[in-house]
Amino acid sequence: MTGDQVELRAQVEQLSAQVAALTERLDSLEREVRERSDAEVSEEVLLAISAAVAAYLGNRATVKQVHLRRGGGWATQGRSAIQQSHAVGAARR
Repeated sequence: MTGDQVELRAQVEQLSAQVAALTERLDSLEREVRERSDAEVSEEVLLAISAAVAAYLGNRATVKQVHLRRGGGWATQGRSAIQQSHAVGAARR
């Protein structure tokens, strides 16, 4: 092998190790999220949500319910908006 091939092989091995480490870390975080999603919303989170709502509305507000969503609603809506912005207009007759 030439020097370039040896260097390339070393870089590929280094990247493979990094991908493996990141995959392990992602799996760990996903497990943690699954465990937390079964738990109730903490008081600190409710206070933060209440403060954000109050700042947005300009007055104190009472948060009566909080629903945790697992789906990718924001991502779906974002993709939909982008796809609509690229839609071709109706053909003229």
